[in-house]
Amino acid sequence: MAAFQCNLEAIEPFNHLPNPMQLKRIQHYLQQYHRYLSTARAKEQRLYIWESQRIFQENWDMDAEDWPAMYDSALQNSKTKRLWKREAYEPKRMMLELARMQPDFVRHMFFDLFNEEKTLEGRVGRFVYYCDMLLQEYKDQHPRSIDNNHYHDDDYQMVFLYLAFRHPAQYTFYSPASFRLLLEKLGSPDIPQANDMERFVKVMHTLYKFMQKEEGLLELHRKRLEEGLHYTGESLLVLYDFYQYCTNPASGVEEYVDDRGRSEG
Repeated sequence: MAAFQCNLEAIEPFNHLPNPMQLKRIQHYLQQYHRYLSTARAKEQRLYIWESQRIFQENWDMDAEDWPAMYDSALQNSKTKRLWKREAYEPKRMMLELARMQPDFVRHMFFDLFNEEKTLEGRVGRFVYYCDMLLQEYKDQHPRSIDNNHYHDDDYQMVFLYLAFRHPAQYTFYSPASFRLLLEKLGSPDIPQANDMERFVKVMHTLYKFMQKEEGLLELHRKRLEEGLHYTGESLLVLYDFYQYCTNPASGVEEYVDDRGRSEG
């Protein structure tokens, strides 16, 4: 692997850590991820997310006449529905209900969410607020329905899925708990207790620059992807794969230990 060279100014999203020690931490975890990408497990684990990203890219149409049908076709996967359907978690089903009830308004919601000329925090906040409004209308129209959740108030995880699928080179999936743990591993002195979406996006972009400097890493990642099955354009989903690998105890990642034998935390 090539020597790891990064500008200290790029550490800004981690709260101005001037210490080269953090660069060593980033290098430590990126090199382990690099090795992981050569394993058989890397060729199976989480690859389904790039399939769904491809399907979304091929089917999403803001001008679709049948908005609910378009939305349904854009969120598909041949292996699993777990991105939008798990136990007590059904954001896709509920968004379809809301879209059938108010297709034009839901179209506007997504148009606003994907408008990069507006602030991220404002767009995401309005999207969830609109979901709250529509859910109340849905409950008024279906008083006997047991549905009382649109599932998009999930710490913005589903909203970031939409953003990552619509703008692959700008966003990745957001998992607040894993992000906080990643910051701990990378030596940040300020771990956000509440959702800090702007910081998350900045950190992900910074890590992507470091990832690009790790010779051969992205090439090895792209070899996992199958043309015609997965999305093969530039995609920050690789960052989600990276931080899930780093923070999942089952990955067997070696903790960073400094020259004095001190580990993180």
